[in-house]
Order: sequence, then structure tokens, then C-alpha cells
Amino acid sequence: MTFSPELEARFEKFLDKYPAGRKRSAMIPMLIYAQDEIGSITDELIEEVAKRVGVTPLQVNEALTYYSMLHRKPMGKYHVQICTNISCLLVGGEELWDRACHKLGIGHKQVTADGRVSLEEVECIGACSWAPAIQVNYDFYHDVTMEQLEKLIDGLAAGKRPEEITEVAKVNS
Repeated sequence: MTFSPELEARFEKFLDKYPAGRKRSAMIPMLIYAQDEIGSITDELIEEVAKRVGVTPLQVNEALTYYSMLHRKPMGKYHVQICTNISCLLVGGEELWDRACHKLGIGHKQVTADGRVSLEEVECIGACSWAPAIQVNYDFYHDVTMEQLEKLIDGLAAGKRPEEITEVAKVNS
């Protein structure tokens, strides 16, 4: 499998970081960065990562099925994750989820027809103190109101990048 020179360098850096017998520790970061480059986790990618870290493809697949940030099918350019775990649920997370589904016309792990936005209901993104929380790609949004969600979705659907949507404050990236 062929990757960009930048991704190859990143893989080498990951693999150099761990001593012999511990190369499998590089598996998850390698999968995440490769997914970002090629769009999803393919069978070919699973084989390649398994070979590089010294595990079986089955072991890579086991990790793949455990981590919700890894996807077997391509997600949208902007992947919106909405937390509906208890802390977010109690302060409107489920209502945000329902509104996003209705507004985008898609459901869990589905992608809009133009491929611009995908949606995923997640259990926890570690922002319980700032609930309700959502994540777009790697950017977090805390204390999200229905109005902010509406503006974010409208902006993404119109082709704006999240950072161009000034009505919604990004927490970190």
C-alpha cells in the first residue's frame, strides 16, 4: 500500500518510538492518520498496519471494532459527533441529536448525499462538565445550544469550514 511521504515519515516516527515487542502500541495512531489520508479503514490498510506493527490482521480488526473513531466506510468531510451519554443527555444532548438528524436528513453513521457531512451519536467525548458537547472532526464544542447547533449545521451544509462559523465557539483543536 502506498502512502504520502508525510504519512510514511509519521509511521516511521511512531515505530521508532517503541522498542521491539512493543511496536503494536503504534497501531491506533497509525490507523487514525491513515484513515485521515485515505478516508476509511480498508482491508488493505488493516493488512499493511498489521505487517508493520507485527500483529495479525485479526488483532488490528479487534482494535478497529473497539474504537469508535475508526471507520470502515468513508465519513463526510465534516464528521459531526453528538454526545448523548448521561451528562449530555440531561442537558439537551438527545434533543441536539434529534435536531441534527432532522436537519441533515441522515442518521447514525450516515453521510449526506454530497459527502460533506456525516453524523454519529457517541457515548462520551470526555466533556461531561461542559455538556452538552459535540465534536466536528477533531474540534470540540462545549455547552452547545440548539441555536449554535443550527448555525453549525447550516454552515457546514453550505460548504463553510467549522472555523468560518463564528457563531459557534470552538473549544480546542
